[in-house]
Amino acid sequence: MATPTLFTIGYEQVRQPAVIDALAEAGVALLVDVRAIAASRRPGFSKRLLAAGLAERGIDYLHLRGLGTPAEGRLAARTGRYGDLQRIYGEHLETEGAKEERATLASIVASGRPVCLLCFERHPEHCHRSQLASLVCEETGGAIEHLFASPI
Repeated sequence: MATPTLFTIGYEQVRQPAVIDALAEAGVALLVDVRAIAASRRPGFSKRLLAAGLAERGIDYLHLRGLGTPAEGRLAARTGRYGDLQRIYGEHLETEGAKEERATLASIVASGRPVCLLCFERHPEHCHRSQLASLVCEETGGAIEHLFASPI
């Protein structure tokens, strides 16, 4: 069996069609939204509008809220305290809800289905999705590929 790839993408500074194009070009079949709150002031990135746009291109949508960053982690990210973000998110991943949803995600990735994690941050090194992707790929033997949509 081939090594599964877990893609990640952020939607900061991009429009919804550019994100969906990047996903389609990579062959993503399922977008997993790992935001604690699946709402956005950016047009097209609230849960329902995003799911609808993805469906038009044959890409499924799943929101795993329990894998989102807690409020104090989001504050750390906004203020550039990325070490604090990693620590806070690491602690969060030890909660029962996060463990359950991480197991769900790992099972999907291990199945070989092309999956992409979505969050806001454009740069994966400034986002919890990289930390999550690393853990899941350690568990599944998968590889990480960060996607970037064309900026506005």
